[in-house]
Amino acid sequence: MDPVVALVISLSCILLLSLWRQRSGRLRLPPGPMPLPILGNILQIDVKNISKSLTNLSKAYGPVFTVYFGTRPTVVLHGYEAVKEALIDHGEVFSGRGSFPMIERVTKGLGILLTTGNRWKVMRRFSVMTLKNFGMGKRSIEDRIQEEARCLVEELRKTESSPCDPTFLLSCAPCNVIFSIIFHNRFHYKDQHFLNLMRKLNENVAILSSPWIQLGHIPQTEFTTEALVSLVNDLFGAGTETTSTTLRYGLLLLLKHTEVTAKVKEEIDHVIGRHRSPCMQDRSSMPYTEAVLHEIQRYIDLVPINTPHAVTCDINFRNYFIPKGTTIITSLTSVLHDNKEFPNPEKFDPGHFLDERGKFKKSDYFIPFSIGKRICAGEGLARMELFLILTTILQNFHLKSVVDPKDIDTTPVFNGFVSVPPAYQICFIPV
Repeated sequence: MDPVVALVISLSCILLLSLWRQRSGRLRLPPGPMPLPILGNILQIDVKNISKSLTNLSKAYGPVFTVYFGTRPTVVLHGYEAVKEALIDHGEVFSGRGSFPMIERVTKGLGILLTTGNRWKVMRRFSVMTLKNFGMGKRSIEDRIQEEARCLVEELRKTESSPCDPTFLLSCAPCNVIFSIIFHNRFHYKDQHFLNLMRKLNENVAILSSPWIQLGHIPQTEFTTEALVSLVNDLFGAGTETTSTTLRYGLLLLLKHTEVTAKVKEEIDHVIGRHRSPCMQDRSSMPYTEAVLHEIQRYIDLVPINTPHAVTCDINFRNYFIPKGTTIITSLTSVLHDNKEFPNPEKFDPGHFLDERGKFKKSDYFIPFSIGKRICAGEGLARMELFLILTTILQNFHLKSVVDPKDIDTTPVFNGFVSVPPAYQICFIPV
């Protein structure tokens, strides 16, 4: 047989097999757009804004639908009800972790962020217990954050009110907090070892932010040196960049919305004053500041499509059959930007978290840390850092933009795995 003919026949067979497998699987899964052989639905999804593409698809296929990244089906849950039903009502079944072949090759399936099954349960339990033993949720952690906030203020003073990009300094502070918790020691912001670690963390986040990250012997004890290294790496990765990005985005929003900043500073002056550091006890007396912090996290939608989950066993969900191991995407955007819970969700408005009397108002739709079994283990730490660092900055500085506030663009430069604010310059004017 002619080699060319044989090649054509072979490729045809592969395409037919792919079509057959996709068709047979689609008959049981939730509905969704017709996938192409091998490519799946990748041409129907804007890889620079996956979240928006999924929102558009939900208008056609409802809150539970299927898309294909390559030949692998992924079930998408869109809207609060579907996300809650899966991650809370069926939390154990949806507690698996989606596949990241490229990352798994590096981590060897260790750590906590991307592990699943018994390994994840063991490491999650161990990390939560250890962090509590190290002072998580206690005054000792608050003291460490306050110390770091004061060090950050001193570094910001060195800018001498000149325009600067705050990215580096705002990344250093959360990183040093993790250092002080794990190693009981912080680093100077110009320490070479510290700078090398920061560079590696930034490189890892750049890789994780790529939408292409999804296309690509078990030891008797989980407590190996290699596993511990992976766990610490996850703590730095998840506990540093996310908080620093939120701080950076928060300052950008405060630069643009000067009336909001003025109200927060007024509340700081009234409750805290100028002669002591902010503490967590102040939080309950500062409803407007609390609303602003919540609105920053809601508005920026830091992780739009969450870290992918997977079902740990076959499940019938809303009259659809989802087989064991299927990757699940939960759209946090669809919850944080729900227009019934948050009128005009695309507008930055602290009023979303205030009642008619100006008191702070909680919302079940506020899930920037996700919900359910795999909710972020560092939520408490992150919320402490955001409150203490931002209030300390505003207590000590006036924020000044180098452009007219109305001309500030708060649109993320990339909306893949993580929402990142555009680069900007800011002046920290001492009070």
